[in-house]
Amino acid sequence: MYCVQMEDVTKTFGRTVAVDGLSLAVPPSSIYGFIGPNGSGKTTTLRMIMNIFYPDRGAIRVLGKPLHGAGNDRVGYLPEERGLYKRMKVREILRFYGRLKNGRNINSRVDEWLERFELTDWANKKVEALSKGMSQKVQFIATVVSQPELVLLDEPFAGLDPVNSDVMREAVLDLQAAGTTVIFSTHDMAVAEKMCDFIFMIFKGAKVLDGTLEDIQSHYGSDTIRVSTDNGAAALDKLPGIVSVRDFGRMQELRMAHDCDPQKILAEMMSRTRVRHFEIARPSLHDIFVRIAGPEATEAANA
Repeated sequence: MYCVQMEDVTKTFGRTVAVDGLSLAVPPSSIYGFIGPNGSGKTTTLRMIMNIFYPDRGAIRVLGKPLHGAGNDRVGYLPEERGLYKRMKVREILRFYGRLKNGRNINSRVDEWLERFELTDWANKKVEALSKGMSQKVQFIATVVSQPELVLLDEPFAGLDPVNSDVMREAVLDLQAAGTTVIFSTHDMAVAEKMCDFIFMIFKGAKVLDGTLEDIQSHYGSDTIRVSTDNGAAALDKLPGIVSVRDFGRMQELRMAHDCDPQKILAEMMSRTRVRHFEIARPSLHDIFVRIAGPEATEAANA
């Protein structure tokens, strides 16, 4: 049984098609990453799983059952637009949210989470006194304190500093280890690569990627060269067999044309400059994202 199943789901707002014939299946106890540009349909999809929006067509099953009614105590949702009652105290609001979902041992679990996120000293302060990062951690606790079986997180790492991002990442991994299924959307491709068992990309309302990172990268092949030279990007201008060059300063990432011989590329580079690093690799998730949704893809579609 899949934790979430969507079959040929479509959602429109007026003349705008937000989600177009979407099908996906989320295995239980997995971390399933949603990626895609702004406005691609990620949040709309999450809200349909939560039954906030109703699909115009298609079927959605959550935890083995068709959606019905306005809420599900077995599902936790962290929306992109954070919202907490600012005049309530931190401990009070977390107990309130936990009881709304019929959670057990809420008082002790609230205190455990506050200690874990180093918020114990703020437990009796009003939400309005918290920093943005603290508020985000409190909202995350509110989402998971009732121990839901499925957790939906819309951009959970946005705006967090590196320390708090690590705290949040570890918390998400611990949820998975305890058997919780986690679906989260992100614009951080490095996070998606490192954390997700499965990656789903939606673009202009349609699914364009769905699978493990290895499967997705295998589809594109090993057409990427990562290189570092004494003369940087200047030494790579108009290299035969190279489709594009992305300059990262100390290192450059090159995409080879189909059936290109990387040894000839290396020989040409060495005739121009000293090569310090030369690596043939599969494209990163960031690169695949840009190929699908970047300016190059737009130009090709309009050609």
